Amino acid sequence: MSSVLIADDHAIIRDGLKMILADEEEFAVVGEAANGHEVLAKIRERDWDILLLDISMPGRNGLDLIKQIRTEKPLMPILVLTMHQEGQYALRALRAGASGYVTKENDAEQLVTIIRKVMNGGVYLSPAMAEQLARGLIPSVTEGPPHTRLSDREYQIFQMLIVGKGLSDIATELNLSVKTVSTHKTRILAKMNLTSLSELIRYAIAHDLLDRMPEGGT
Repeated sequence: MSSVLIADDHAIIRDGLKMILADEEEFAVVGEAANGHEVLAKIRERDWDILLLDISMPGRNGLDLIKQIRTEKPLMPILVLTMHQEGQYALRALRAGASGYVTKENDAEQLVTIIRKVMNGGVYLSPAMAEQLARGLIPSVTEGPPHTRLSDREYQIFQMLIVGKGLSDIATELNLSVKTVSTHKTRILAKMNLTSLSELIRYAIAHDLLDRMPEGGT
């Protein structure tokens, strides 16, 4: 049986994934992690056939975590399973070392098929994103829209700013000084040729970079 490590900070998601995989004889969920530190501890305990990773968990930045895992377990498939739309993080996740990127909007049958593909050495993006890449419609980071030029840390702070988090809250969450966060904010605005937070938010809306709330969600 294939060993699966599920990393998500929501117990209900982990339980749901375990139920889905329990119906498939080839999979055995033998590990769970609720934050980045637990993920690193678990991957150091043994070799896993695949890691299902939520990119937004407490602890380390998800993209940094993927890079760290890739240095320690270069052959372990990593499938990012997240609420964030592909346009926000998919290419960054693959560049960091992920083997695939899938949103939690997919149904159980699709997810199992994707897990099999990634576990067997394949790479997964949605058909729409894969087609865009094949046609060369997604520019490189240096040629793309301003937000694609941000570093991973800057993009993380950008995402936090556009949902209304203050500098102090961001500093606390990322274990940074307020001054450092303020410096990042200044660089973000400069790189994007914007002058204010309100312009940043309007940009995010125009480029569909705000997470969509599920129906009935809060």
